[in-house]
Amino acid sequence: MEQRIPRLVIAATQSGSGKTTLVTGILAAFRAQGLRVQSYKVGPDYIDPGYHALASGLPAHNLDTWLMSPERLKEIFARTAKDADLALIEGVMGLYDGGRKGVSSTAEIAKLLDAPVLLVVDAKSMGDSAAAIALGFRCYDLEVKLAGVLLNRLGSDTHETMIREAMAKIDMPVLGAMRRDDSLKMPERHLGLLPVEENEESGVVKKMGEKAAQSVDLAAIRELAAAAPPLALSEKPRFGARRVAPKVRLAVARDEAFSFYYPESLEVLESFGAEILFFSPLKDAVLPEVDGILLGGGFPEMFAEELMANVSMRGSLREAGEAGVPIYAECGGYMYLMEKLVAFDGRSYEMVGLIPSAVQMNRRLQMVGYVEAELCTDAVLGPKGRKLRGHEFHFSTEMASEESAQRAFIFTRMRNGARYAAGYANGTLLGSYLHLHFAGCPEAAESFVAVCRTQRERRACHG
Repeated sequence: MEQRIPRLVIAATQSGSGKTTLVTGILAAFRAQGLRVQSYKVGPDYIDPGYHALASGLPAHNLDTWLMSPERLKEIFARTAKDADLALIEGVMGLYDGGRKGVSSTAEIAKLLDAPVLLVVDAKSMGDSAAAIALGFRCYDLEVKLAGVLLNRLGSDTHETMIREAMAKIDMPVLGAMRRDDSLKMPERHLGLLPVEENEESGVVKKMGEKAAQSVDLAAIRELAAAAPPLALSEKPRFGARRVAPKVRLAVARDEAFSFYYPESLEVLESFGAEILFFSPLKDAVLPEVDGILLGGGFPEMFAEELMANVSMRGSLREAGEAGVPIYAECGGYMYLMEKLVAFDGRSYEMVGLIPSAVQMNRRLQMVGYVEAELCTDAVLGPKGRKLRGHEFHFSTEMASEESAQRAFIFTRMRNGARYAAGYANGTLLGSYLHLHFAGCPEAAESFVAVCRTQRERRACHG
């Protein structure tokens, strides 16, 4: 089966080259033209897709060959892009950077989707060397269809002319040239850009769109994307046959403190019978009446005082956990369920208290990378021994005594093979620093929804 999808990857030579600004601007510019542009982000990123969505008006999706199989990735891409005028994919780090052996690199995704690539080159303090870099990227892997460059952070017309002439010598098309402009910068914090939930910078996004419309050859980009060949697809079903079963009400924490969710991941939960009800640990007094709870990642450390002050919500969560309502927590949600959180400045804040641990924020990054997680015990995500692929990214350190820690997983870091016990599991509660994408492990989503359903029936039988 084949599907024709106009598509284009925007990559970069390295992190910090400005590709998120450019992609956000291009999305906003196309939207202003009345086009429907579906965006994607390579890798396990939650924040950049928020800016995509703000610019395009559509949810952005993640593409990652560690978190999901190549077949599932292509299925998600094709299904979500089928009604779009253009599919725009933002890369991760540099074009050829990824996990061990290049897993989930932008280059790998571009080849998998048979998509042309534009390379963002940060031209600040650079002349003809920009062309040498572009030539090297084009020659490094001839299977990558490097179709042109976008020049960023140029200093003047003369600077632009110099680099355009150098690119012409190697027959490298230049499809855009952006000047240095500090007004287009987004605020950042320790995990990267400030999330959209806290920053709704629609004014800056609009300005990015206006700059892109002036500085990028949008018509050439559409033409390049339209020239992508038909995409070959598998005819396998999406998640297998759906089973008819009573729906379960699943409370999902979503506010400024907890915002790290993949849209497709929530859809997988829904496909197995979850009815999702969003709630705010910051602002709501109590949980809605539900059969299960999902606490995603985010920035509880930045809202620790407000989270502590919401005593009724902390009590409501604690009562639900003690009553056997299934809870699954990732990273920030995991931290929130602990007894206390020690912030960057050393101040201590009381949290929910369902996990007998504390967490300490650190100025230095503690872990980032892909991991394989093996369940140490039967838990809400499945039986003991089930292996899940995920990602860690955190500045905090858990402070738990070995006596109190009922570890949920054995993590194996993919970069160096290091193995270590991680997370916490106790009955129907499971939490860790692991970030999952349920599209890559639908069996775990099915297990979680099934446990929620079973526990609801058990509580009903016991009054």
